[in-house]
Amino acid sequence: MHGFLKFLNDGQVYEVLLVTRSNAAPVGVVRREKGLFFKLFGGRSADELREHPYASVQVTNDVELIVRLALNLPVELEFEDRGKYRGIRGLPGVYGPVTFTEEAHEDYLGKTSVLKCSLEPEGIIEGALPPRPLSRADLYLLEMAVDFTRLKVALKNGKAEAARKLRERMLESHSSYRRFGGRSELAEIMLREMNEDG
Repeated sequence: MHGFLKFLNDGQVYEVLLVTRSNAAPVGVVRREKGLFFKLFGGRSADELREHPYASVQVTNDVELIVRLALNLPVELEFEDRGKYRGIRGLPGVYGPVTFTEEAHEDYLGKTSVLKCSLEPEGIIEGALPPRPLSRADLYLLEMAVDFTRLKVALKNGKAEAARKLRERMLESHSSYRRFGGRSELAEIMLREMNEDG
């Protein structure tokens, strides 16, 4: 087993950063034996992997960075190239070729195409994370961002009831976020845009 993988519990979902040829985006990965598995529901990362199936998976404990990337907001990151691979300077992780299959998918948000991907690490990316402890507020900010991206899909597909439930969950997450001391502008941006989207 690759050294990096020993830190991941088999079958558990981890929020990491997927770095493709010119994009970085958060993605949930699951370790199964010697590989990392993830799904992409459209977007730039999926497009790039179809054309150039090589990626890096990197770890951060900066939840605001994850959320900014999820919302396509500006971030300050330095990238470095490793031949076919690209990575974020300073963040630990792995890189390797990506294999995938594409399938039709339907759920409460509507119909779409899903890219089911697996990456078997072939190299390690050195890096060090700041000693930032886990914050309960951060967990709620992350949940808000996940539901916010789903809300965009629900509205695009005309799923009014799904959109209503997602808004309710976002409000609950926001309340808990504030209760646990969260003060990021990102939470307010999501709330404002949630109400502007109709």
